[in-house]
Formats: sequence, C-alpha cells, structure tokens
Amino acid sequence: MADISWFTVLGFLFLTFNSGMAVYRSNGDTGSIIFVVVSYVDLVALFGFLRYYERLDRHSPKREKVKAAVWSLTTLLTVMFSYKVAEIMPLAVKVVVWAMATATSCGGFYAFFLHEEKQPALPAAAGEGVAN
Repeated sequence: MADISWFTVLGFLFLTFNSGMAVYRSNGDTGSIIFVVVSYVDLVALFGFLRYYERLDRHSPKREKVKAAVWSLTTLLTVMFSYKVAEIMPLAVKVVVWAMATATSCGGFYAFFLHEEKQPALPAAAGEGVAN
C-alpha cells in the first residue's frame, strides 16, 4: 500500500461514491444500473491494467496482451458513453458522436499496435556541413 498515493485512494473513493449515488438515483432502472456498474468495473480494471503495464519490463512478452486489454477497456468505455450521448441527440449529432468514437478507437488501435516509434535523428555536430 506504500506505493499507492493518497490521491489515488481519494480518486477511487470519489469514483465509488459517485457510482453508488448514480445507482441510488437510478430509481431501480435496470439499464442505468448496469451502465453504472459496467462503467465502474471497466474503469477500475483499466486503471489496474495501466498500473500493471507501467511496471512491466520494456521487453516483456506480456506487454502486448496488456496493451490489448487496455485498448479493449478504453474502447468499451468509448462505445458505452457514445451510446448514452447519441441516444439523446438529433441524427446529425449522433453521426458526429459515432464518427468521433470510431476515430478515437481506430486511432488508439493504430497508436498501440501499428505505429512504430522512430528513433530521433541526432543533430549534426557544430561546424559539420558548414562550408567557409
């Protein structure tokens, strides 16, 4: 517990309290309760996997599987919240919301799995390439 800051604990307490209040205020609406519970579990799992990923060795074979879990959890959250927002919007805004959700998920997939980071070019030494 020593390596977990009190900000983290406070954040999770705040998330838990707000999730509990959302369930309480749902007035027994099963769909709302499921949405809140799945969102809460997703967020807790996401933070857990992110913490695990940060602690893995850079060359660990587990990194790809953990990245896949992180991407899946973030995509699930994106889809869930996009659905909730699009549900109350006119058609033109629904299209924009779903386009943004798709772009976010596809961009995350590209950044996590397809993009190869290039090594930065070293600057030329002072005086090289300068003709007198």
